[in-house]
Amino acid sequence: MAALTDSAPDMAGGAQPGPEPACVLEALELLLGPPGDGDSAAEPGKEPALCLETLRRNAAALEERLSRAAGWAALRQLRAAVLCRAPALAAGAASAEPGWAAACGLLALLLCLKERLAALAATPAAPAAAGAPPPPGADTLSVGQERAVRRALRAAVGLGLLPHLPPGLGPGPALGPPPGSRGARLFAAVAALVELARLPALGAPLLARHLRLLLCGLCALGHGPAALCQGVSDAERAQCREALGDILDRVYQPLAVQELLVLQGQPKQRCPGAAPGWLRRLCGHLLSERLLRPSGVQAVVRGVLEATDGGAGDEAAALDWRKCDAVGKILAACPQQCLSLEDYYRQVCPQILDLLHVQDKVAARQFQRVASTTVLSMAREQPQLAERHLLQPLLAPLRRCSEAAELALEDLTAGAMLVPEAELGSCVEDVLKVYVVGNDSSSLLLGSLQPVLGVVFSLYSFARQNVSYLRSPCQDILLWFLEKAEREQALAVLEGLAGLSSHVPTLHPQCQLRVGSEGGAAVVVQETISDEDEALYQKISLEQCHVESLVELLSHCQKSGLAGDFFIHCLKELTQVAAEDEEAPNPAVEPGGSLLELEQDQARQGRKLLVLQLVAALCQGVSDTVFTDIVQVQQFLAAVLQRACAHPARGPGAAAEAQTLAMAMGLVAAVLGGAVQLKSSDFAVLKRLVPLLEELSRTYPEPLTQELASDLRIAILTHGACSPSTLGTAAQGLLGREPGTAARSPAGSAPSPSAHGDSSTGQSRGRGPGASPAPRADSPAPGGLQELLVSACDPQPPGRAAALRRLASLVTQRDPEAIRLQEKLLQVFLENVQHEDAFVYLSAIQGVALLSSEYPERILPVLLAQYERPAQGKEDTMAAVTRMKLGEVLMRVTRALGDMVFRHREPLIRAFLRGARDPDAALRASSLSNLGELCQHLGFQLGSIIQEVTCCVTAIARTDPEAEVRRAAVHVVVLLLRGLSEKVTEVLRDVLRDLYRLLKHVATAERDAATVLHAQLALEELDSAMRRVLFPPQTLEKKIVVLP
Repeated sequence: MAALTDSAPDMAGGAQPGPEPACVLEALELLLGPPGDGDSAAEPGKEPALCLETLRRNAAALEERLSRAAGWAALRQLRAAVLCRAPALAAGAASAEPGWAAACGLLALLLCLKERLAALAATPAAPAAAGAPPPPGADTLSVGQERAVRRALRAAVGLGLLPHLPPGLGPGPALGPPPGSRGARLFAAVAALVELARLPALGAPLLARHLRLLLCGLCALGHGPAALCQGVSDAERAQCREALGDILDRVYQPLAVQELLVLQGQPKQRCPGAAPGWLRRLCGHLLSERLLRPSGVQAVVRGVLEATDGGAGDEAAALDWRKCDAVGKILAACPQQCLSLEDYYRQVCPQILDLLHVQDKVAARQFQRVASTTVLSMAREQPQLAERHLLQPLLAPLRRCSEAAELALEDLTAGAMLVPEAELGSCVEDVLKVYVVGNDSSSLLLGSLQPVLGVVFSLYSFARQNVSYLRSPCQDILLWFLEKAEREQALAVLEGLAGLSSHVPTLHPQCQLRVGSEGGAAVVVQETISDEDEALYQKISLEQCHVESLVELLSHCQKSGLAGDFFIHCLKELTQVAAEDEEAPNPAVEPGGSLLELEQDQARQGRKLLVLQLVAALCQGVSDTVFTDIVQVQQFLAAVLQRACAHPARGPGAAAEAQTLAMAMGLVAAVLGGAVQLKSSDFAVLKRLVPLLEELSRTYPEPLTQELASDLRIAILTHGACSPSTLGTAAQGLLGREPGTAARSPAGSAPSPSAHGDSSTGQSRGRGPGASPAPRADSPAPGGLQELLVSACDPQPPGRAAALRRLASLVTQRDPEAIRLQEKLLQVFLENVQHEDAFVYLSAIQGVALLSSEYPERILPVLLAQYERPAQGKEDTMAAVTRMKLGEVLMRVTRALGDMVFRHREPLIRAFLRGARDPDAALRASSLSNLGELCQHLGFQLGSIIQEVTCCVTAIARTDPEAEVRRAAVHVVVLLLRGLSEKVTEVLRDVLRDLYRLLKHVATAERDAATVLHAQLALEELDSAMRRVLFPPQTLEKKIVVLP
């Protein structure tokens, strides 16, 4: 290789003119023969299929042509010079083996072509005419010539390189050369091909199609065992190693990575055609070198992920998250040849962060996944290094403008750009991709993000006031942190964002956010405001904006209970501030107060105003659904009662304090009076209020409040069994209703049956949504009704069924006591629906249906909730049977309601559609039957729900494995067509074609005879309906018009 390289300039710059490239290409075609139809599409390695006798004849014809043709003298001289510099090729061309001789002849001619093209490229080009495009270079080949070059390269590789590769890389010993000549021949072929690759005109087609085979040869000669390199000196092997590195550096790096991965093969592959161990280790070493180069991370990622084709292949690769995760974990592991872990992280981490900024939409999703996985893996394995080299550079723009940053503002003028718009927007998006999309709530990630949350919150508050795309990512970042962090940490962060503490550094006071030109924001140095009033106005406006932003942020955290916990925290803070107010003297009034005390008093007053502002904003913004469970209600009440105990209402704010206390005690009375269905565990939580209520009953100055506190304490301790009249008055005052009117649940829905207490206490305390005051323990139900309720639990089925029918008749007669205890009656009926005796559960079904038809607004939600409840544990079969019975109840209610069923259309259809997806086949069939009957009753009132019904029925009829379920799905179509009758074309206008195709499919492809019968009936119904529409009956009418 060195000899060829050194002699190339001599040939290019010789005094005697060389042959034209066309002459060399003609010699190549003469040696290979005329091209076939499939030559342009042939794969590498297919050329040895040429007949050896044909190659021998073509070589003899070429030699004769070179020796006799007058115009080929220059080519003959150049070929002789090339063969003189490459003795191995000269010996091979004279060999008796046709394949190797043809390969050496092809390589010699290609080297001649390379010499001539290099010489032509060195000559200066002629100047182009004015206005004309520049002429092509002298070494440019035409399309036909390029095709001939590719054919010659393919034949040279197939005849000269491929048969001489060692086992595991080539075709094997059966097609190999004679023993002892493999190494020398392989070196000769590889040396010639490497020399060709140095010229771009020949190297481009060679490396594009034959790079893998060339790398195999170089790896075997430069790094393979000595047994594979017989006849190759150490200097030549060193030249091969140098050429291997040179070619890997010159080619497109993702392509080099792909070829090395293919050569390496699977890590645990042990089949006969697997790569040898030395080659796998060498490819791993070379891949690590590619990774540690500049932009090596992106090259490795592209090499792995760009293996798919374009178009849909790119979309498939983007969705292949397993491959992205595997690449990320590989990048997180330090290679063995790296000097230290610190050096590896220093080289690789900036490139990993650059993966987040890829602009291509399809590749961006892949690279984002790889970068997120790599960052998370590094954070788990090496937290300190990951924080220093990944997380801190990632968050650097936000840290730069944080309050904790040490800014040299004396070197910056007012209005100077501290963080540009593009950098700040890119940082926020990167944080969203790594933290939120990566969704790893490790302590390292949460701890690294917390110091910049104040800046993110300031940016979020700024984006709310302006039109900016940063609002959504900032909100997602804040909500993610509040969701993943521990509750104490989340509350501390909220307190810092509100300005009540310094747990979270905010935006630097000397920094200011400014609207960017691209819809983002930039951080600049704030200008000094000379007007004090203007500065105070801007400060108050900024605080108000931050409070509103915090309330809006908390409105998204109500389901998790964080909003309620923070509201309670603010109430406790308000109590503490009030206590400090009373204890601390007023330095403005006392003459001996110092300036420090005056500043502390101002800070305390400012903190009190901020807490009051927060409480007011929370009450206005999220107070209606701020509490999610009884624990938060208890904590809220404890905070209010503790304030009342510590600071009774006196002075100017006495009226507001008394009103707040009355509201809190009314809330306790409402909770105990039945506004919320309480369990035994809830009373255990409410017992924490007993000491405060006891203290309030002894120390509060107002007698009525003392009495009410004592009554609440008694009611809590007795679990509501003893409910004095004062509780009803307080609860009525809170709920805003007069005595005797219906009390409603705060959520607007009927409470579920009572689940605590013994039977007698439960009956006395059971209370429906329409009851006036809660029944007391000393006011039991009448004797007749009480006996019926007891008989409804009789172990003998006849007595139980008779009692159930008697209770149903009382509901029909609208008995006042039965109406008052309708919730208890519903519980009894539902318990008996689960009975195995048909007489009992049919009587219970009748009772529930009558109760539901009389009070559908209150009973139907309970029934639907029971019907939609999934089965759990070992009682799946029993639960499915019970749900089918409830389906029968719902259908009886539907028939009883008639046209009024339209009001309950959505919940009924939703319940039956969910039942149609149940694992139990019988329940699916029952739900579909109920759905069909409901659609028949609704008729033209179906509306847009017909789309959902059609999609469900079509999917089940085509895919359900059970015949009875498919039968029920087709039966739904039959009932739907019967119910609509002549209005089929109006109501089913959008889905009629889909239903027709479904019925035809079932009629022709279904194996179940009953299902086919249902489909035929449906087709007949559809046929008759369409005939009535298309051919209406003619009626003979006579019109008599009376003229005026």
